[in-house]
Amino acid sequence: MPFDAVLCDFYDVIGYVDLTEHERRERACGLVPGSTEKIAFAPELAVPAALGRITVGQWTEAIAAGLAGLAGPQDAAELSRGFVEAGCRIDAEVVGLLRQVRARVPVVLVSNSTLRLNAVLETAGLGRSFDAVVTSAQVGVAKPDRRIYEAAAQAAGAAARRCLFVDDRAANVDTAVELGMTGVVYREPDDLLRVLAPLLSEDHRSSS
Repeated sequence: MPFDAVLCDFYDVIGYVDLTEHERRERACGLVPGSTEKIAFAPELAVPAALGRITVGQWTEAIAAGLAGLAGPQDAAELSRGFVEAGCRIDAEVVGLLRQVRARVPVVLVSNSTLRLNAVLETAGLGRSFDAVVTSAQVGVAKPDRRIYEAAAQAAGAAARRCLFVDDRAANVDTAVELGMTGVVYREPDDLLRVLAPLLSEDHRSSS
């Protein structure tokens, strides 16, 4: 077996946030699309939310407060909720590959995100599709801090050098490689298929 576990990012690998409806609402309120996102991901709000220092509810309220000067209180509150609770488009091909691999080794999600990721997975029908979900809000550190990688490897029950790490950001993959993991910078499903091929091959299947 080439790997004992697969550690995979969620956003922009498996799930893609769909802000189409949210941006329509921004336009209806006279705002430039992306206005809410700019406030939400300002470091003074995004960092505490991602590290679990404030709750998802507190983050939502803070975003609404930031929008209050651009839209009325009711519109600001609705826009904030719409942004935080936006749905995801799931890449079925990637999910299918990971499900095949999970029959052979643990698959653990590693995401810089709030604890709302669990609700996103449930809504997408992926609540039981992974062996563990490790978020920055849960462990209090975010990629590329090595501690979140170590927490994910521990959750998978595998040594770091025996883990495959998949992420769409090169800086995050670099840290994984420094820890001895095999790293893949994800751009398209073929990137994942190539590295997972040994786990999916008939030779490995027949020897199990």
